Amino acid sequence: MTGRDKARIALAGVRLLMGGTALVGPQKFVRRLGTEADAHGPAVHVSRMFGIRTVLIALDLLSRDEAVRKHALRVALIVHASDTISAAASGLSRQLPTRPALLATGVSAANVVLAAIASADARKG
Repeated sequence: MTGRDKARIALAGVRLLMGGTALVGPQKFVRRLGTEADAHGPAVHVSRMFGIRTVLIALDLLSRDEAVRKHALRVALIVHASDTISAAASGLSRQLPTRPALLATGVSAANVVLAAIASADARKG
């Protein structure tokens, strides 16, 4: 197993954990971000949308089909860079409290690094 494979699998693991939490326990996920959430509020709905997107990308990263994995890796940098920018902007604008914004930004930035390592070959072709 190459370093790129390890980075791809680690990225998939992070995505499964974060996406699964947002999908299965959206209220808890939203509370961890330091926002108020009721059982049917918009933040819960957005968490579920984030969750399913994240889980599906993770499954593509783990696919046995090389073409599916390559496609997931080609878009990974864009997705994770966008997540990082969004998390940082939410913290800077005080839409998220400082600690959750730093955590979200840090996790997303780490995902950018993993995606960059894992997708080096996919971006060439």
